[in-house]
Amino acid sequence: MQAALDFYLKLADGVIITDENHRIVEVNSKYEEVTGYTREYMIGLRANFLRSRLTPQKTYENMRQSLQMNLAWSGVFINRKKNKDVWHTNITITPMILNQKTFYVGVVRDLDQMPEGSYLSETRKMKLQSEILKVLAISCEIRDPHIEEHLSRVQQGTEKLLTFHNERLKLGLPVEYIQQIVNASILHDIGKSGIPEGILYKPGKLNHYERYIMETHPLIGLEIVNKISRELEDEILQEELRIAEHIIHYHHEKWDGSGYPAKLMGDEIPFEAQVVSVVDVYDALTSRRAYKDAWSKENATAYLVEQKGAAFNPELIDSFLMIL
Repeated sequence: MQAALDFYLKLADGVIITDENHRIVEVNSKYEEVTGYTREYMIGLRANFLRSRLTPQKTYENMRQSLQMNLAWSGVFINRKKNKDVWHTNITITPMILNQKTFYVGVVRDLDQMPEGSYLSETRKMKLQSEILKVLAISCEIRDPHIEEHLSRVQQGTEKLLTFHNERLKLGLPVEYIQQIVNASILHDIGKSGIPEGILYKPGKLNHYERYIMETHPLIGLEIVNKISRELEDEILQEELRIAEHIIHYHHEKWDGSGYPAKLMGDEIPFEAQVVSVVDVYDALTSRRAYKDAWSKENATAYLVEQKGAAFNPELIDSFLMIL
């Protein structure tokens, strides 16, 4: 390490120094303490190894543009520590040219240690986003007095299934992606707000015309969320709404291609919609509605087994049956 750079390692803030290829050549003890990783582990890794999906892409683009012009850059990153906690940092990166080699010195300040109220924590932000989606879903389906319980059960079931399925098959799904699916799942039937009550709550079987109208609710829901999405500039909430669009549009598709509205088959169906479909159907079957009695757990389970590989992803059904 160049002696000229050693000075920065003595700063009280966390310090990370990388080479021109953005591989770590040195960190100080404060950076080790905050991230939870040892110096020996980090040396040689790319500086973005702590990266999460929560930092807006625009932040990385601005950083790259500045560094390519050998200009210092400051911004906020949302990374993850070794223990998977979200870590908000303000970092200043300064290019240093020594003996015709470029080094980047990053001085990191922990925003999570700021006084309460001066920075919006990730936990608080995710809770606010979740509540916004919940209020939106319930307000659009206010005609059904039991809808809130159903939506909450679908959310809880989605989280339980996703977490277990991820661990069982070692899929490596990011924590934030799982949470985004859970948050978005509450919007799956938002399009039913556009279906006439006479059809929505009709006792008995729907006729061909009524069935056609009912099957438009994914498209109605998609249009509702598209309108909301176009008005928002929040990049993280935009990502949740994109996932919500997949769930709303495709949660009635079937594994064998016989579903609606797009007749998708197998993994053509977005993964998030596959997951919510299993949980939604099971809860609908085991719940009493104005137009039907509740099925027993045994009968509902037997139906899922019967539809394994037909209506549902077989691996997801296996996971779901294991957590019942």
